[in-house]
Amino acid sequence: SVRMVLVVVMGVSAREVGTEGAGGGGLGWKFYDADDYHPLENKKKMAEGIPLSDEDRIPWLCALHDILRREDTSNKMQFLACSALKKMYRRVLISGASAIESNQPEQPGENPALKILFVHLDGPMDIIAGRLEKRRGHFMPPELLKSQFDTLEPPSAPENFITVSLEKSLPEILLQIENLKNVRK
Repeated sequence: SVRMVLVVVMGVSAREVGTEGAGGGGLGWKFYDADDYHPLENKKKMAEGIPLSDEDRIPWLCALHDILRREDTSNKMQFLACSALKKMYRRVLISGASAIESNQPEQPGENPALKILFVHLDGPMDIIAGRLEKRRGHFMPPELLKSQFDTLEPPSAPENFITVSLEKSLPEILLQIENLKNVRK
């Protein structure tokens, strides 16, 4: 049977594809923009061009895990745009705070790890920089882009992921994500 999928679109430019695509009704999925859940202190830091530390990010990622866990019981496709740059961040999205305590992706007990498919949007810095410059009303200045690339740990086996090239047009990227509805678990 087809299992409803929790999809996290990740990478340095995840938000743009999420808000213009799924968030704008392009896919008709339930959409969350991870940036909406940053505490004010994080937003202020980013607006000032200060990269966030792991300590800044962990409570935010735990809150996102809680949202995904709550939504996992619904029978709709769930779509979260979240940079999720490091493996550890992706483990927190899957397992919550237990991922930090144990450094293991799976913990036995009442909260089994969520089944998340990470869609890694991958592309060269100049393409992403050009897109960032066109964005309006976002608190991350383009200068932070380099720090995001420096932080990025691209997903690799055994993580559950696919890679989508940002060199494609937005409709092509969305079509590739839309086809995930046919993923069988």
